Amino acid sequence: MKISELQELTVKFRDDRDWEQFHTGSNLAKSVCIEAAELLELFQWNEDVDKKALSEEMSDVLSYLLLLADRFEIDLTNAYLKKIKKNNEKYPIEKFKGSSKKYNK
Repeated sequence: MKISELQELTVKFRDDRDWEQFHTGSNLAKSVCIEAAELLELFQWNEDVDKKALSEEMSDVLSYLLLLADRFEIDLTNAYLKKIKKNNEKYPIEKFKGSSKKYNK
C-alpha cells in the first residue's frame, strides 16, 4: 500500500466521525508529539519492548502525520524523496559512514 492510500484511509476514518473540525494544524502537531512521547515511553527503562505496543504507537504517530500532511496539502512521498536527497548531499557516505558527528563538525 502506498502512503497516499494510507492517507486516504486515515482521512476517511476521520471524516466518517466528523473530526476534521478538531484537526487544526497546531492540534495535529501536538498530537504527533504526544504520540511520539508515548512511543518513547516504551523505551523508558529498557530496550525489551513489546512489539505490539511499539507497532501501535508507531501507527499513532503515522496517523497524525498523515492527517497533518492532508491539512496542509503536502505530498509526503515527494517531501520525503526531496529530504532524503538533501540528506544524501549533506551526509556523503565517504565522510559520514560509521560516524555520528553532525554535518558541520
